[in-house]
Amino acid sequence: MRLFLFVVMCLATSLTQAAEVKVAVASNFVQPLAAVAAVFQKDTGHTVSVSVASTGKLYAQIRNGAPFDVLLSADDETPARLEAEGLGVLGSRFTYATGVLLLWSADAAAVDVEGRVLSQPGSGKIAIANPRLAPYGRAAQQALTALSLYDHLKSRFVMGENIGQTFQFVASGNASLGFLAASQVMLNGKLKSGSAWRVPARIYAPIRQDAILLKSGANNTAAQALLRMLRESAARTIIQSYGYE
Repeated sequence: MRLFLFVVMCLATSLTQAAEVKVAVASNFVQPLAAVAAVFQKDTGHTVSVSVASTGKLYAQIRNGAPFDVLLSADDETPARLEAEGLGVLGSRFTYATGVLLLWSADAAAVDVEGRVLSQPGSGKIAIANPRLAPYGRAAQQALTALSLYDHLKSRFVMGENIGQTFQFVASGNASLGFLAASQVMLNGKLKSGSAWRVPARIYAPIRQDAILLKSGANNTAAQALLRMLRESAARTIIQSYGYE
């Protein structure tokens, strides 16, 4: 009887300690976060609530008082800015992933492994995320400029508000090509569908994706636990399986 009561008390204590973490996440990291969150919730009992947008939009929401606990950004500049502005917890920033840029088409035969398709004549739309809001859009702009193709191709651009919308443009056929995050179309080192060119990392600035604990989540045990998990090997294995460095 005493053992039963002890077990019940332990369960009750663990349930009362379970909490929710509100995560603002950049669009490219939605699928990996879902996989990490499933393990996190199973291991800790904490729940994860997710809000998805471009990094630029999430920054604006946080500045305007959105009650997020954690930001998983698509760059390292935005978390640093939030920390400097007093909206992030000092010293909590770290890089949880380094992004990889791909040129992708839903057509399995459209994109060659060297990206020569960009230099060939064509009239189909090319989707990129808005460079002002989305780090992957900035990386695409940098890569095309380095290849001396930006001015030649810009009349064909269709601009996504974030990398998620950019993917939808290509997946739906509204664009024939698109610059995406590898995480959107890769799993376990393989392309899930279509065809792709891995854009050489030397022609765009590294996409260092930083996490930060926000001031509104400073005392949230679930937020602290999630950030700890993102540093651990189990989470890093999941993240790398989606094509991140």
